[in-house]
Amino acid sequence: MSTRSDRWSVADVLAPLTVRIDERTGGARSFAIRLWDGSELPPPGGKLPVATLVVRSPAALARVVREPNEVGIGRAWVAGELDVEGDLEEALGTGEAMRGLALGARDRLAALTVARRLGALHLRAPKPPRSEARLSGRRHSLRRDRAAVRHHYDVSNAFFRIVLGPTMVYSCAYFADPDEGLDEAQERKLEVVCHKLMLQPGERFLDVGCGWGSLVLYAAERYGVHAVGITLSEPQAELARQRAADAGLADRCEIRVADYRELNDSPYDKIASVGMVEHVGAGKLGEYARTLRSLLRPGGLLLNHGITRASPRPWDDKSFVARFVFPDGELESVDTIVRELERAGLEVRDVESLREHYALTLRRWLANLAAGRDEAVAEAGEERERIWRLYMTGAARSFERGEISVHQVLAAAPGSHGLPLARGASHALPLKEA
Repeated sequence: MSTRSDRWSVADVLAPLTVRIDERTGGARSFAIRLWDGSELPPPGGKLPVATLVVRSPAALARVVREPNEVGIGRAWVAGELDVEGDLEEALGTGEAMRGLALGARDRLAALTVARRLGALHLRAPKPPRSEARLSGRRHSLRRDRAAVRHHYDVSNAFFRIVLGPTMVYSCAYFADPDEGLDEAQERKLEVVCHKLMLQPGERFLDVGCGWGSLVLYAAERYGVHAVGITLSEPQAELARQRAADAGLADRCEIRVADYRELNDSPYDKIASVGMVEHVGAGKLGEYARTLRSLLRPGGLLLNHGITRASPRPWDDKSFVARFVFPDGELESVDTIVRELERAGLEVRDVESLREHYALTLRRWLANLAAGRDEAVAEAGEERERIWRLYMTGAARSFERGEISVHQVLAAAPGSHGLPLARGASHALPLKEA
């Protein structure tokens, strides 16, 4: 069906609805809109556009009409039916200014009228992108949690190497200054974790959510511990084992495909959980804390490192992150995490915010993705590249604006003989010599 005649363009049809929305948002839109027939809608008030939102197909409109939320927009973005020319971050910024818009009955009727005139309502509902999560079963059951984790991590080890760099660390780095390189900052983070845990040669060390084994390898090589790492991703575990063998550390590093709830070989002297608590779920935090506590020896130490939110939101299945990035992921406040650790019988000894560090980390990952985009698409497909580009750009903004943060919480099991008087893990912490 043609959506343009000699008498009107797609922009002509959309203009009244766009004017209505611009008025409702105080003229916040600062991006232009280019439609599939080449016609354009400039920003209101004669502003120069910071970017151009490109609507490549009526299918994009059909998705948004059927799912007028982040799911509809996300599907159109991932499928390439929506794109941004210019600064994606600037476009996200102006979109955030419009986030609180509540469409009334007349607004929705106007939108449906436009969609009908452009033929979007007559289109068969486009299939969701292949990379959209499709989970079933009880949330945060062992089976569903495995599926959720594997949706995110079983993409391609090579793809993650492009994004993360040679350290293969997929969590917040620890920068000495804003200009420091990612690899050095990630190695410093590994050192900070080991330093806070006061690892000693011969100790049993557990890494919950070990990823590709970077912390396990570092702790075994630099501190002489016997390390166990657990992950729910088979490809991660396979690469982690290979890295341990290549480093000559296979006798001191064990990598298991297991859930933290399946461990029964306590006690461990020290435990780290880095970037894993976000997958646990609000209703399971108590069980998580009690389980880790049960795995610690008397006087043992636990370091929990995870993304937090000052004002936790209820789980939303209609968000872009829930459908395409971290299905079933939930962010809690740091005080909730501290409370559950204390209820489990652990003594919280130290809390440190790394919010600025995660923004810097994400910027480095985005630069890696941009530099290796063609290779990343070849490894994981264009949908995955688009997902990671959008989510990391939005996340960097959220950390910089203080909407989300990341905290390291150090806790001790009863029987601890005390910690050093000084934290000793400042921004200037030197790297331990090999």
